[in-house]
Amino acid sequence: MAKPRVLIVDDQRDILRFLHTALETLGHDLELHDAPSGEEALLMATTRKMDLLISDYKLPGMTGVELMAKLRSRNPDMKSILITAMTDKRTRDEMRNAGALALFDKPIPLADFLDMVERTLGLKQTISPKEDETVDPNDKSLSGLLASLRKKINAGAVYLLSDRGRVMERAGDLEDNDMEVSLFSAVMAIFSAGQKVARFMRMDDLSHYHVFASEGYDLVVLPISSLYALVAGGPNLARRDQVLQAVDAMAAVRHDIERSLKSIGVPTVRAEQKEELSAGVSATLNVPTQDIASLFAQQAEVKKLATVDANAFWDEAVEKHGNPPLKADHISFEQAQKLGLAPSKGTKPLDQSKK
Repeated sequence: MAKPRVLIVDDQRDILRFLHTALETLGHDLELHDAPSGEEALLMATTRKMDLLISDYKLPGMTGVELMAKLRSRNPDMKSILITAMTDKRTRDEMRNAGALALFDKPIPLADFLDMVERTLGLKQTISPKEDETVDPNDKSLSGLLASLRKKINAGAVYLLSDRGRVMERAGDLEDNDMEVSLFSAVMAIFSAGQKVARFMRMDDLSHYHVFASEGYDLVVLPISSLYALVAGGPNLARRDQVLQAVDAMAAVRHDIERSLKSIGVPTVRAEQKEELSAGVSATLNVPTQDIASLFAQQAEVKKLATVDANAFWDEAVEKHGNPPLKADHISFEQAQKLGLAPSKGTKPLDQSKK
């Protein structure tokens, strides 16, 4: 089978190198070609048939849209992805209407870009794995559970995500999955924040959920454990008469999904959470239970010392022990008398003139 040919066009050399290297890291056997202008890209395409064009919109000479049109006139099967830093509506409408499969803004969201390349070329998806559509919906595996849930709530897609935003399993696809990886990363950041709020409010970590409603497509997010969440997407999922049904159905498969994760050796609770649950407060403090009382006693002693007046403390010390020497190797006159090194009281001083 011939290697898929990818033509990358951008007048900025650092972006060319960046995209070229990023595509190499996917591990697929790709034939990559780079060009700094549309004219050079056309010359390259005259000697070899390109499967995918990845082009910046703003190029010296012709634009990326014009380049795409010229290449497609010779090769109608060629797929295209456009990249731009342009923000004006007219230009963006021109790019959307040109027939490109995806449009990415600079700075390029790398994970979404690589995922789109894999899907466009029909390669094995390593960034966001595709669901196994051959699985029996009655199967209790992860894929079967998600397929059944998707059908039950009439969702366009259902995903099982890790707390890092990684897709563990999926059923279906989002309506617009160009930015799928970035979207899930943001969703799981909200999921993690929800876990923290639940702990502050002394709630069960699994007793909250999040709903996002937009025109024509909604998202519902429900925690499975402290490490995983279900995300369902589809039209009208956030409607008042449907959202509670969706949440109830997602919660109903929670234990089956957790059981399935455990059966394949995947942890469903953080390691530190297990220690806290098994050892209680002493594990959280990292102190043996029998030492907690002594810690409170020491704390009380420190507080007691902190309330003593400094002047009173030193007056009491001088009264008990006498004035301390000004220097470590000197002693006071009183100490010298006690040691017999100085004349006692009443003794006449030595006449230095008779020496």
